[in-house]
Amino acid sequence: MKKQAISAAELLLTAFIWGVAFVAQSVGMDYIGPFTFNCVRSIIGGLVLIPLVVILGKKNRADKTAEEAKEYKRNTVIGGICCGICLCVASNFQQVGIMHTTVGKAGFITALYIIIVPILGIFMKKKVAPIVWVSSVIAVVGFHLLSISGQVSINMGDILVLICAVLFSVHILVIDYFSPKGEGVTISCIQFFTSGILCGIMMFLFENPQIKDILAAYLPILYAGVMSCGVAYTLQIVGQKNMDPTVASLILSLESVFSALAGWLILGQGLSGKELIGCALVFVAVLLAQMPQKSKKGLKS
Repeated sequence: MKKQAISAAELLLTAFIWGVAFVAQSVGMDYIGPFTFNCVRSIIGGLVLIPLVVILGKKNRADKTAEEAKEYKRNTVIGGICCGICLCVASNFQQVGIMHTTVGKAGFITALYIIIVPILGIFMKKKVAPIVWVSSVIAVVGFHLLSISGQVSINMGDILVLICAVLFSVHILVIDYFSPKGEGVTISCIQFFTSGILCGIMMFLFENPQIKDILAAYLPILYAGVMSCGVAYTLQIVGQKNMDPTVASLILSLESVFSALAGWLILGQGLSGKELIGCALVFVAVLLAQMPQKSKKGLKS
């Protein structure tokens, strides 16, 4: 119970950091393209974690036999690469998709990973409590009220963001698989360097990065790299060790709520009554989703 509470707090902090990072990312796009932004922020995130990797690596080697340490290291490296590939592809599908649709629709479509995670979990023989399904529906309704206004339509941008939602669902499940088998911070570090290298390739293929433009966007890049990547993604990996992936996805879905609040407080973008109701519904969904964890000791965590 205590471990689950700590994990929930870590994931909630992750969602908050990501929500505020939405403001940083919006400002950063005024100077550089999406591939350049994702490349630089990922590399910074990886660099920030290197000291922790060195410290935790020594500690973990002391606690394991030679054979156990070898397997642990192997799972850590493979897990980091797999997570990095998922993160890179999902993030860039989202960024490119947003260029061809509205931010509100993109936020709602991305939030569908709340539903996609348990659906994919079924194929992996994971059981999902009925209350979690109810919470997922409530959360999606909340996101609809929070993000969508006016007439609903679908275009290529919407399809790209929908693919992004599926890929982020896979990312959550990949983390759920590897985090208990490897060292969380090292997985996160490898993930960022993997994502940064892949984003860098696309940056040079599809964009024309300029040092002066990157330097002009140093504040949003540093926040996104240090806090959003270095801190938040690591908290996600560590937090999911003791948390069901479906519940984790619901807590992480608070990112959009925090982004709306950050936009209101930092950028002066007000919240309507409908949007406030959407925020409230998402919070209710997150609270309901944690009920199975508290009431059933035998539930996987």
